[in-house]
Amino acid sequence: MGRIKLDLHDIYNNARAIETELKRVIDEAVKKKIEEIEIIPGKGSGQLKKHVLRFLMQPDIKRLYHRLEKDDKNFGRIFLHFRS
Repeated sequence: MGRIKLDLHDIYNNARAIETELKRVIDEAVKKKIEEIEIIPGKGSGQLKKHVLRFLMQPDIKRLYHRLEKDDKNFGRIFLHFRS
């Protein structure tokens, strides 16, 4: 059905904004029956990616998506897959 891309580079230092944006795109994907979200925390030190992964592993968030995939070719990307 489609893909949503979320680049977090602009808000990397604002934890509340990051979580708000993640929740917004997940809700949008569920509502519009999007199959995949590409999240780009970037490479950097890895702290932003860890923050994103911790957020995504929360039980109330985890139940909204089907599968999480870390890009093995690009450390700075995460994919969330949804059931269609």
